[in-house]
Amino acid sequence: MNFASDNGGPVHPKVLEALAAANDGYAMGYGNDPLTAEVVQGIRDLFEAPEAAVYLVGLGTAGNVLALSSLVQPYDTAFCTPMAHINVDECNAPEFYTSGAKLTLVPGTDVMTPEALRAAIAAEGTRGVHGPQRGAVSLTTVTEEGNVYALERLQALCDVAKGFGLPVHLDGARFANACVALGCTPAEMSWKRGVDVAVFGGTKNGLMGVEAVILFDPKKAREFELRRKRGAQLYSKHRYLAAQMKAYLDGDLWKDLATRANRQGAALRAGIEAAGLEVVNATQANMVFFRATGAQHRALKAGGAVYHIYGAEPAGDDGMAIGRLVCDWSMSDAAVAQFLSMLRDVA
Repeated sequence: MNFASDNGGPVHPKVLEALAAANDGYAMGYGNDPLTAEVVQGIRDLFEAPEAAVYLVGLGTAGNVLALSSLVQPYDTAFCTPMAHINVDECNAPEFYTSGAKLTLVPGTDVMTPEALRAAIAAEGTRGVHGPQRGAVSLTTVTEEGNVYALERLQALCDVAKGFGLPVHLDGARFANACVALGCTPAEMSWKRGVDVAVFGGTKNGLMGVEAVILFDPKKAREFELRRKRGAQLYSKHRYLAAQMKAYLDGDLWKDLATRANRQGAALRAGIEAAGLEVVNATQANMVFFRATGAQHRALKAGGAVYHIYGAEPAGDDGMAIGRLVCDWSMSDAAVAQFLSMLRDVA
């Protein structure tokens, strides 16, 4: 019953098989191997973007910060929500890798509104040379609070950004989960909405450690290549990144794994609500946030459930706190059923 994070789940067997298959003989390094070329073409095909520049990196933070660094100058600012991963979970890496560009937080929740974005961008253009320049907009789906941007909302936000001449970065650590939740294609959730650079995440969805950065404007390719090298993300044994991503693409494994995780998220939501407890997010994907008392949380954890308390720890037995449950591709029906049985007992 480990719901702590989809980072903590196992690597899918097909990925391990692909790594073993790639571990044969010699191959050119630094992405000059045939497997990487095949993966680049596969991602272009998946995203219906034949001219896109595609690069593999080892982790999500690297994908995000290198993508942003290719969009903004040191004197710029990137607009994001207060809960964006680039703001709360990356130890100022965006500022470091952009050589000083700042983040401007768009007021509101984890899901940005077009009105709030328009106001934030407009307000940042009032100080001329004395203030940061408007740089880029960064969006996340699935958000840090488990919500998914509707395609119409994504389109509206991209339209606002384009109205100010700003590029859009999409943090897609859980890109597959969002895509499955929306029932859309990767193209429909990215460049067809107006996204300029997307991260196609794999580490949270059954891969050992690889993310794809997709620049829909190939004019940015050379700069990204240099930034990736300077940022220590150009792997010499690159074929092992490519092998993982090849397995992810084959037979739409990315979609199958996200579907499994999302299905368990939906089962958790239904069971929690049936037990009379409140779910506080939309739960369209694989993350569930529920409100319970301190006594209930402690009883669940004593029974073997592993998950995080979101925000402050509950005060006493009656104090309320929000628990965060995250399902990965391997989450079993039995684990979900056991958790919900415990929940009914404590509720």
